[in-house]
Parts: sequence; C-alpha cells; structure tokens
Amino acid sequence: MNAATLAGCAAVLLWSTLALLAAGATRIPPLQLLALTFGVASVVGLCWAALRRVNLWRAARAHRGALLLAVAALGSYHFFYFVALGNAPVVAATLIAYLWPLLIVVFAGAFGGVRVSRWHLAGVALGLAGAWLVIASRGPLAFTSRYAIGYGAALACAFVWSAYSVANRRHAGAPTELVALACVAVALLALAAHALLETTALPSQREWLAILLLGAGPVGAAFFLWDHGTKHGNLPLLGALSYAAPVLSTVLLVASGDAAGSWQLAGSCLLVAGGAALAAYADRRGG
Repeated sequence: MNAATLAGCAAVLLWSTLALLAAGATRIPPLQLLALTFGVASVVGLCWAALRRVNLWRAARAHRGALLLAVAALGSYHFFYFVALGNAPVVAATLIAYLWPLLIVVFAGAFGGVRVSRWHLAGVALGLAGAWLVIASRGPLAFTSRYAIGYGAALACAFVWSAYSVANRRHAGAPTELVALACVAVALLALAAHALLETTALPSQREWLAILLLGAGPVGAAFFLWDHGTKHGNLPLLGALSYAAPVLSTVLLVASGDAAGSWQLAGSCLLVAGGAALAAYADRRGG
C-alpha cells in the first residue's frame, strides 16, 4: 500500500468522525454549518499552501479543469445530500448515497483505466453488505414513491462522488493545495444560500468547538487527503476500504455513549474487514 493510498485511508478515518462531531452542532442550520466548516477548511488549506509556498492563483490558471471539478463535486455533493435528507428518511437516503464506493470500483475499471479483478469486486460487495447492515440497524426502512425526490438526490450523491474520485485521477499534475480554493468557493456558495434560505443561529462555545473540529478534520483535511489518494493511490482498494467509514462512525458513537452496541455492528465490522482483506489480497497477487 503506497503513501497515496494511505492518505485516502486517512480521509476515510476522518469521515468516520463526522457523525460524532456533527452531533455537537445540530442546532446550526445545515447551510450555515456548511459555510462555517468549509470556511475553517479554507483557512487551514490556505495556510498550508502558504507554508508549502504554493502559488494557488498560478496553479488555478494552470489547472482550471481540476479546480472546476473540485468545486462542482464538493458543492453538488453537499447540495444533493441536503436535498436527500430533507426529502427522504435518513436511513434510506444514507443507504443509497453509500453506493459511491462500489461505483468508484466500477467506474475505475470502465473509465479510469484501472484493472479491477473479481477479488476487488468481491471485497467491495462484502463492504457494501457491512455498511448497509449497520446503517439499516439505525431505523426502519421506507422505500416508497413519496420519497422519490430524496432517493434521486441520494443516488446523485453516489454518482457525483464516485465520478469525481475517478475523474480526479486525470488531474494528477494539479497540486492538492488547490482544494483550498475549492473550499473557499463552496463556503461562499453555502453562505449565499444560507442568507437566502435560512435564519442564522449564533453558535455557542461548544458549537464553535465542533465547527472548528469539523472544518479541520472530516470537512477539511479529509478532502485534501482524498484528493491525493484518488490521484495517486489504488482506487479499487480505496473503494473497498471506504465502507469502513459508516461502521467506524457507529463504533465511535457507541464508545461515546450516543448509541448502543448490537449484533449488526459486530457483523458489519466482520464484513467490512473481510472485504478489505479480499481487496488487499487482489493487490498482493497483482489482480
């Protein structure tokens, strides 16, 4: 496993903290929260680029396609995610949205020029089963036509993130620090949408802490790590390992006392671990 693949794994680990950290800011309207967290991510990214002496404006001119792809992906994914949660049960929407790791493997083989073996597919299938098992344990499923808009938005989430992850590989020459400008753009778009659609809530000290941690971690560093991982890492393996995020998220909620342990969680851990092992085996044997 090379350094870029490890960077992608680190992004998955950070995403697993999203639910736990977001629980500390549930009173903040979603678009306002998006603007604030991406604002924090922007500051962190711009400071890192300055320390690395990366000229972001020159990089943006040289890699317009990479910047536009990142802005479109980050912005549209979160837009569709909010639409999905607002128009469908959370459990069902999450199940559909979490098709993205599977689609990454499919798209990587079909369009990304990456060799995908049956072991990769088997590993992703096990991971999908594990993720769905733990997500479905959070509440009843309700797949009915009245939630068609929400289901469609959740499916759009899956296609947007998987397509971005594969297409991003074509911009391997673009510096990862360029994601900082994408975060700035998303923060400004979210701020404008918040001003039009929501009532501002003044965060408390605890909520500010949650916002800072979210912006520095799962909504900040994770995107930079994922950018590097998808450009230079092993996409099929990252697809299989990505299913660890919802399982680890549930483990953290149980450890913090915000959720109860269950046989579904134990089964999910085994399935995801088995899927990751199969995908890793595929790489060791060269597919």
